[in-house]
Amino acid sequence: MKKKLAIIGASYLQLPLVERAKKMGIETHCFAWSEGAVCKEVADFFHPISILEKEAILQKCIEIEIDGITSIATDMAVPTICYVAEKMNLISNSYNSSIISTNKSEMRKAFKKGGCTIPKFIEVTNSNVNINGFNFPLIAKPVDRSGSRGVTKVIFENELVEAVNYAINESFCKKAIIEEFIEGNEVSVEIISWNGKHTILAITDKVTTGAPHFVELAHHQPTKLDVVIQDKIKTEVIKCLNALEIKHGASHSEFKITDNGEVYIIEVGARMGGDFIGSHLVQLSTGYDFCTSSN
Repeated sequence: MKKKLAIIGASYLQLPLVERAKKMGIETHCFAWSEGAVCKEVADFFHPISILEKEAILQKCIEIEIDGITSIATDMAVPTICYVAEKMNLISNSYNSSIISTNKSEMRKAFKKGGCTIPKFIEVTNSNVNINGFNFPLIAKPVDRSGSRGVTKVIFENELVEAVNYAINESFCKKAIIEEFIEGNEVSVEIISWNGKHTILAITDKVTTGAPHFVELAHHQPTKLDVVIQDKIKTEVIKCLNALEIKHGASHSEFKITDNGEVYIIEVGARMGGDFIGSHLVQLSTGYDFCTSSN
C-alpha cells in the first residue's frame, strides 16, 4: 500500500515537493485554496481547504490516514503541519515550537533566553512607540510574514510612523517589531534535523535590492565567507534551532555578518528556504536532495 503524504500549500513553491514525492511512489494530498494552486493538476488528490484551517485539515488527514505531513517555503503552513502531526502522533516539531518559530517577536524572546546574538528589538501594535535607547537605522517588520513583505529600513525618526504602519498593515495579527538594523552581509543556512541532531547542508550568500525593502535577487552556494566566520555561523545556528525547539525537518536561518566579524541571527524558518534554495540550489551545489530527505 502506498504511503500517503499531506502537503500544505499548492503553489509553485510546493510543486517540486509534489513531483519528488510522486516519483518516490508516495500518494500526494495537497491542501490549499484553488486560486493559484498550480499543484492541483499534479498532486494525486487536491483538497480546497485553507492552509490556516488546521482543524479542518486535521479531520481530513485522519479520514485519509496520512503517514506524514510537510511543506516547502511558507511559514504560514508550519503551525498547521505541527498541529496535525502532533494530534496524529506523526513525526514533526512540537506545536509550541511552530508558534515561536513563526512569530518574530516570540522568536526573539526565545533567542534571548537561549543566549543567541540578536539585535535590540521591541514589539509594537501601533505607531505610537518609544524608541529611547535605540540607535538608528532601525528596521520595521511584521511579526508573522515571511520574505520581504512589510519590511522597511528606517534611517530617520520621521520615517518611523509610516514604516510601522506599513508593517502592521501587512501583519495577520496586526503586530510588528522594530529592531536595530545590523549593517553587513546577509547569508542563510540550510539545515536538515532529525531527533535534535542538526546537519548543516549549505551556507548561502544573498544578494538583495538593499534599502528600503530588501527584496532578495540572487543566492549563491557555496558561501565565499572565510572558515572562521563560517564556524561562528555554524555554532550560532545550532543554538538558535535549539532555542526554538526545532528537532525535525528542514530549516532556513538568516544571519547578518558585520565588517568586524560579529554574527547576528535575524530569523529562523522551520521549513526550507523559498526562491528554490531548498528545492533546487542545495542539490545543485551539494548533490544532496533536500526535498527527498525532508519528506
